Amino acid sequence: MTRSTCPYCGVGCGVILTPVANGIRVKGDPDHPANHGRLCSKGTALGETVGLSGRLTTPLVKGVETNWDAALDLVAARFRDTIARHGPDSVAFYLSGQMLTEDYYVANKLMKGFIGSANVDTNSRLCMASTVAGHTRAFGADTVPGTYEDLDQADLVVLVGSNLAWCHPVLWQRVEAAKTTRGTKIVVIDPRRSVTADAADLHLPLSPGADVAVFNRLLAAIADRGLTDAGYLTHIEGAEAAVAAARADLAETGVAAALLDRFIDLWCATPRVVTVFSQGVNQSTSGTDKVNAILNCHLATGRIGRPGMGPFSVTGQPNAMGGREVGGLANQLACHLALENPDHRRAVGRFWNATRMADRPGLKAVDLFRAVGDGRIKALWIIHTNPAVTLPEADAVRAAIAGCDFIVVSDVTGATDTARLAHVLLPAAAWAEKSGTVTNSDRTISRQRQVIAAPGQARPDWWMLAQVAQRMGFAGFDWPGPAAIFREHAALSGIAGRFGRDFDISGKARISDAAYEVMDPFRWPFTAQRQGGRFFADGLFFTPDRRGRMVAVTSRPPAAMPSEKRPLRLNTGRIRDQWHTMTRTERAARLNRHLGEPFIDLHPADALQLGVAPFGLAEVTSDHGRAVLRVVLTDRVGRGQAFAPMHWSGETAPTGRVDALVPGALDPVSGQPELKAATVSVVPFPARWFAFAASAHEFTPGSAYWARRVTESGYAAELADLTAPPDIEAFARRLFDLPEAQVIRSDDHARGLATLALVDRGRIGALLFSGPAPVALARDAIIARSGAPVLPGSLAPRARADQPDNGPVVCACTGIGRNRITAAAQAGACDVAAIARATGAGSNCGACRPEIAALVAAISSPTPSPAIAAE
Repeated sequence: MTRSTCPYCGVGCGVILTPVANGIRVKGDPDHPANHGRLCSKGTALGETVGLSGRLTTPLVKGVETNWDAALDLVAARFRDTIARHGPDSVAFYLSGQMLTEDYYVANKLMKGFIGSANVDTNSRLCMASTVAGHTRAFGADTVPGTYEDLDQADLVVLVGSNLAWCHPVLWQRVEAAKTTRGTKIVVIDPRRSVTADAADLHLPLSPGADVAVFNRLLAAIADRGLTDAGYLTHIEGAEAAVAAARADLAETGVAAALLDRFIDLWCATPRVVTVFSQGVNQSTSGTDKVNAILNCHLATGRIGRPGMGPFSVTGQPNAMGGREVGGLANQLACHLALENPDHRRAVGRFWNATRMADRPGLKAVDLFRAVGDGRIKALWIIHTNPAVTLPEADAVRAAIAGCDFIVVSDVTGATDTARLAHVLLPAAAWAEKSGTVTNSDRTISRQRQVIAAPGQARPDWWMLAQVAQRMGFAGFDWPGPAAIFREHAALSGIAGRFGRDFDISGKARISDAAYEVMDPFRWPFTAQRQGGRFFADGLFFTPDRRGRMVAVTSRPPAAMPSEKRPLRLNTGRIRDQWHTMTRTERAARLNRHLGEPFIDLHPADALQLGVAPFGLAEVTSDHGRAVLRVVLTDRVGRGQAFAPMHWSGETAPTGRVDALVPGALDPVSGQPELKAATVSVVPFPARWFAFAASAHEFTPGSAYWARRVTESGYAAELADLTAPPDIEAFARRLFDLPEAQVIRSDDHARGLATLALVDRGRIGALLFSGPAPVALARDAIIARSGAPVLPGSLAPRARADQPDNGPVVCACTGIGRNRITAAAQAGACDVAAIARATGAGSNCGACRPEIAALVAAISSPTPSPAIAAE
């Protein structure tokens, strides 16, 4: 039994891992302060994501296996030669919040202290950079003021741009518990009526991008009602200017006046208020201003740094905070020191014995890949991330990577859009195969621990980076293991502490290897003066004069506005059971059963006007790219708006790469791209042939549209094309690579339907159901037939009588589907708790409870909401 930390979102849940014959058994750690034993559906399924399938286990150079010495010598030589010929800014690193803090530290030290460039950025730039900039403007440092305990103690929790129930389910459980035990009110501010909004006391469906206007209205009301804290404001600069700007901001919010007034009244009347914000705030060309608009309201009232009150940024990645602590962003130094401060630079340079210290910020993520595209960056090392899918203008990014002189990719698999473009592929140790630390959203540092051996020649990221540094001739990279790197990072933080910075864990600088191995989670800072680990209740900040700042902000429209050519505003985001580009989660079959292919949510009135049909396919186009997505009609999005998740890639659905649609418009302060407000056109995709395929073995469709997923018995895919295959049997043999299989076929000529089973050695190797329209099937029942013996009814589109049809999965933790929940509701289970008792659904992580509540409500409603179809 080993205690470790979940590798998904920034909640940082503790897990207990036990190796078993087929992988790892995972359960929540009841002693971890982040989750107290709770896990979400993704965390619960972690044990199903480990294994050798698809793993990169040997270094590859141009696709040919080699050894570590040859691969690392080549990387070091190419970087060294490029720097010699073109200067240090001709090379770059692009990192990830999936890296451990020790890995991040080594990359930052190598690039900024020895190569001499700050061209080291991270995919956290896409998630939380606006929060970093907003915190720094207001507090003088990137400091999260509060803790998770504030969610337990608040009387009002305001969620802004956060679908907490799906994206941070364990925190959502804490909010739900506070609502039950202390009557905490919940307000959701989001253009989309998410499942989180369903469970809120109040939902403000603001216009996309109107967050500043909403919080400026609130700040003006705070001032007009005399609710500012005069004593606390003696510690704050800029209050008068911020209030004046708020009063002058007359931009439309899109929220009905009465609804907005209810929110303002509730916020003003509730001292214990926590405002939680996430990607919906950050991912904007005015994201930094949105952050400061929220911070202004808390600073004006002194509602910060005390139990149950404060602004709270929740991060998207497991170690976004750790990356920020070591200076993983191109405009930072380690330990929250400032790259542009000469004293800070000199101190870090002396500590590192740096040979060539970077003296100015490097290129931020979007600009970095533009520099790759135009040839300014000639050598790039990408670690644990997939920018060919996740960056805005993803097609241009993919082309830039493909055209770069030298690309190195470190990852656990070579099967990603980015890894397939690498000149050198380095096999990285995965979660549960490596050791180090991560920092979660409330500044708690936890251990990730190795519990299984890395396969083949896979190695930790810090080791690869240190080996390359030594081969480039740099000293100070000869650590024996991650504990030594942690000690060095902790010692450097003591210098930051002497500069009066917030991040100081130097009390851990002499930790032994043995103590590091058993180190319990801890939250910084250590000082007793910081009440409960919180900041700023004392009015002391990290600016030069130790005073906080209220920043005057005013509303600005999104970078692009809808037009006749592009009439819809596209919001992008995540779904409940998947993570980033699904490199890990797609391996767990149960996580693919809730929402199994890329889709677009459209308002029914917009769909009618655009001529797209429910559950049909739509071609979605922007000025930068194109996608083909399944259509879902729902009133969760407003007129003129659309929503699509960002998880699918060239590996799982090549036309589902949503970030290809997104322009690279940037926040001028943070450099974070506006991923939430692309303008698009939507037309029907003119498919004339549709199919559902299931196989016991992996297969890769080649049709104009396809979306493939792992199942409990193999693989399944949705297919569509502009014309039907002329020979369906020959097509099926090629599709499944079963040229010698026996084909059993059933045709419905009246409806143009064809059903084929390919029998291999007495068992069903694959099944194909096709026709001129989307095929209605009991998909789970059909998937279960893959690899099974041929039986009567094997070609039937429905489940056999002795196999009840579960329906689309609602609760991923238990595998309970919509049909079972509906049957329980029809039998008298009248609420979520009754459904849990009857079926088990909703009894674990709780992320599905809003959906269950909507299903139960639909049973008693004569006209079910179209939102039900969207789930």
